[in-house]
Amino acid sequence: MNDLSVKMEVWGDYALFTRPEMKVERVSYDIPTPSAARGILEAVYYHPGLTWRIDRIYIMNPIRFTNLRRNEVDAKILASDLRSAAQGSGRALYLAASDHIQQRAAMMLRDVRYVIEAHFDMTDRAAPSDNPGKFQDIIKRRLRRGQAFAQPYLGCRECTAHFGLWEKGEIRAIDETRDLGWMLYDMDYSRPDDIRPMFFRAQMVNGVVDVSNCEVVR
Repeated sequence: MNDLSVKMEVWGDYALFTRPEMKVERVSYDIPTPSAARGILEAVYYHPGLTWRIDRIYIMNPIRFTNLRRNEVDAKILASDLRSAAQGSGRALYLAASDHIQQRAAMMLRDVRYVIEAHFDMTDRAAPSDNPGKFQDIIKRRLRRGQAFAQPYLGCRECTAHFGLWEKGEIRAIDETRDLGWMLYDMDYSRPDDIRPMFFRAQMVNGVVDVSNCEVVR
């Protein structure tokens, strides 16, 4: 195990890790994507001096789906509207939800519980006083106390995530093995003018998805 590893338990009533190929009505992946897991960790502790790396995701509860109808809006404020407003056009920068509301179905996960095992690497944006031990102490203290930089959520903001530090010894995931198919790994931000998705073949073995050495396809 990496010396800088952290095990974080997260759970909630619902989760929605949206498949990008579904354009209108949302359908969740069976498990959290690595990018969603990273986002949960960053919500607890974000610092420019470190970057999170997901190692394993443990699925603690059976995978169950449910269908819900959600209110969404069918429009968004454009960047061109922002520029016009900044130049004094007087354009209103808001959306009236009552004018743009739509009801859409969503296939969501219910009664979810995971353990996210991850580690972090130091970056060149760390201050001279920063060190791995300091960061790890802060992270574990926040997890024990339930403190967060921002409220973590399970795929979408309506799905609030409860969280804590896993200190219960051996992790007993569900006894299930299956090929989950191609899944979003993360977004490649190396070229800000051409951000691209990255995918990997997710294999769940005895309730554990190991992403530490997976092959990533762009």
